[in-house]
Amino acid sequence: MNPLSTLNELVERLGPRLLLRWLTLPPNPPVPLGADKGSPAAQSLVGPLNCIRPNRLQVIGEAEQRYLAELEPSARRETMNRLFASRPAAVLFANGIEPESGLLTETQRLDTPLLASPLPDDELIGYIQYYLTLELAPRVIIHGVFMEVLGTGVLLVGDPAVGKSELALELINRGQRLIADDAPEFANIAPEMLEGFCPPLLRDFLEVRGLGILNIRAMFGESAVRQRKRLNLIVNLRTLDAAGLLRLDRLGGPQSARTILGVNIPEVTMPVAPGRNLAILVEAAVRSQVQRSRGYDAGADFTERQARALQGLPPAGDPEWP
Repeated sequence: MNPLSTLNELVERLGPRLLLRWLTLPPNPPVPLGADKGSPAAQSLVGPLNCIRPNRLQVIGEAEQRYLAELEPSARRETMNRLFASRPAAVLFANGIEPESGLLTETQRLDTPLLASPLPDDELIGYIQYYLTLELAPRVIIHGVFMEVLGTGVLLVGDPAVGKSELALELINRGQRLIADDAPEFANIAPEMLEGFCPPLLRDFLEVRGLGILNIRAMFGESAVRQRKRLNLIVNLRTLDAAGLLRLDRLGGPQSARTILGVNIPEVTMPVAPGRNLAILVEAAVRSQVQRSRGYDAGADFTERQARALQGLPPAGDPEWP
C-alpha cells in the first residue's frame, strides 16, 4: 500500500470503517495532510474544534455544536472565520451532526472540505490519530532480519553471508517469530519508540542460501510470524579474527547503542565462529537486555562481588558467605 499523504486517501481508506461521507465535493487536487503553506507549522493532526491551536482535521462534536449554538450571531461568525483562517485540511462533523446551510455555503466559497460521520467524536479522533501517527511517522529501511525473540523485538544485522537468515531459521525452530527478512521498515511512532514491520511484498518470506525462498507461515504455522513489533535490541553479527576477539570486553560484553531516527537502540556485537550456538546466545542476549532495562547488570554485580571479596566482605545480600 502506498504511503498516506492526502485527505482523499484518508477518506478512501478509513471511510468504510468510520462511516465517513463527503458533505462537499472531494477536493481536486487532493488536499495534503501536512501543514498547509498558510497554516501554522505546528498544527496537530486531528482534534476537537480549536481556533487557538488549530488541527489539520477539525472535529465538531456535540459539545462544540452546543458551544457554537450558544454564541451570539456575530461571535459565531467570528469563530467560524477564525476556524477557516487556519486553513484546515477538512472539518469533520461527528455524532451525525448536519451543518447549517450558511456554513456549507461559506466552506464552498473557501474551498474547505467538509466530512460527516454518525460515530462519536472521541472515537473518530482516537482512531484517526492512531492511524495517522503510524502512516505519517518518519521511516527508514534497514538491511537485516527483524525477529520477535522471547517477546522482544530484535534486529539481526551484519555483513552479507554472515548467517543472519540461518540464525533466524534456527530461532524460528526454537519457537521465536519472524517479522521481516532483508528489508524491515521502522517508524518513529512516539518519543524513544521505533516500531518495525514488514513491507507487504516480503511478508512471511525468508531467504536462506542453499534453500531459496521459504514461506515461514506455511511451514511453521501462524504462530511463527508477526506483523509488527517495537525494536528493543540490535544484534550485530561479526566475523572477528583472533586479535578482534582479544579486544572484546569479557565482563560487560561488546555493548553499544545505535541511533535510528533519533532513537538510541542498545546494540550487542556477537562474534561468529564455528561451534558457537548463536540462537542460544541471541536468546541469552535478550534476557540480559531485559535485566538491564530493569536495572540489573550482571557484569557490574560480578565486579562489585570481587571488590567486596578483596576487602574480606561477603557478597551483598548473602549473610552465609564464609
